[in-house]
Amino acid sequence: MLAAPDSSRGESDPPPPEEPRRPGVSDKLKQIPQSLVDANSTDPALALAENASLLSLSELDSAFTQLQSRLRNLSLQLGVEPAEEAEGEEEGQPPRPALAQPRRHVLLMATTRTGSSFVGEFFNQQGNIFYLFEPLWHIERTVSFEPGGANAAGSALVYRDVLKQLFLCDLYVLEHFISPLPEDHLTQYMFRRGSSRSLCEDPVCTPFVKKVFEKYHCKNRRCGPLNVTLAAEACRRKEHMALKAVRIRQLEFLQPLAEDPRLDLRVIQLVRDPRAVLASRMVAFAGKYETWKKWLAEGQDRLREEEVQRLRGNCESIRLSAELGLRQPAWLRGRYMLVRYEDVARRPLQKAREMYHFAGIPLTPQVEDWIQKNTQAARDSSGIYSTQKNSSEQFEKWRFSMPFKLAQVVQAACAPAMRLFGYKLVQDAASLTNRSVSLLEERGTFWVT
Repeated sequence: MLAAPDSSRGESDPPPPEEPRRPGVSDKLKQIPQSLVDANSTDPALALAENASLLSLSELDSAFTQLQSRLRNLSLQLGVEPAEEAEGEEEGQPPRPALAQPRRHVLLMATTRTGSSFVGEFFNQQGNIFYLFEPLWHIERTVSFEPGGANAAGSALVYRDVLKQLFLCDLYVLEHFISPLPEDHLTQYMFRRGSSRSLCEDPVCTPFVKKVFEKYHCKNRRCGPLNVTLAAEACRRKEHMALKAVRIRQLEFLQPLAEDPRLDLRVIQLVRDPRAVLASRMVAFAGKYETWKKWLAEGQDRLREEEVQRLRGNCESIRLSAELGLRQPAWLRGRYMLVRYEDVARRPLQKAREMYHFAGIPLTPQVEDWIQKNTQAARDSSGIYSTQKNSSEQFEKWRFSMPFKLAQVVQAACAPAMRLFGYKLVQDAASLTNRSVSLLEERGTFWVT
């Protein structure tokens, strides 16, 4: 199995504090509760509250509409046309009211420093989407895997199973991986909570509690510790679900999710020029690239082979997933889209519309306004994780700071992936820094599959 250089630790994250490791995979999976949502069970939204009071009529109506949508979606996936659509309108009868949209489940699949935080905001800013930012971070830091070749496959299986539960709004699955463990479904340790509007809105935002420190607090308001029950209920109320993950590397592991009749999965794989990715990582995670910096500074002829192999393995894992997606096997047909960050940076509103069209979700003016305001900033906001920037200028900055011999190493290791994604190789330092020389092949809508 190909190695992925940064899959053992997400580079976008601060180093975790030293603490004892959690139990192995099998122990963790035994603890995971059965999903709240089952294909043949009663929707939790229709259940009585704990105080035995009935839900309001409006909530019941909303829950019934969601149930209709799920049944229609299941019919379409099984190739059965819904009866009301197959029969058509009877002459002289008023048109039937349209059913609510099928619930979509959107996965933004990326690697670190590819612009995924920025692109994820396209979904975070839409009010009818429940969006989570890197929830798999908790699993990576609490589950121990046996060393060896099975490590990557084992982690991918755990990530996939947790991902499925999250898409079903079973947020309780995360409680087994959050450290310290939540008490009474309350936690102040949800990773990057402030990057998810859905976790900072009413009623999930409960009254602020003094002297309770929350590391990843909400950005624009003060909230109490995250109530997982309220968050799960909010997830079920939203029309669609989306999340971003840099820890899902192999597309083939998602087949059970694509075939699950309870889900309507849409995978958007985000890629970026590997030369730009390396340049960004060497700044953002400087401590992990000391070997590279020493090689550049001392003028040695060759970089350590294990560093080159790690880079090559990362590029190959991304390429293989993209090739599988572009081949469109039956289980993935109509469910995969490949997007280059550079195209988003140059034409953010156009690419946002394409992504929403692919997902089958109408784009709202709220998202369009956010894109206009946050992609035309006079200068970039401070911070390596900022989502506010002049995107049309930002995406090529790396070209003017990367030494040519570093670009050569990346091109030698990642040439197959670069050819697939339409990134041109440069032959000399002058071409690398010449703004009039484009390093992108124009692919148009080829990437929407």
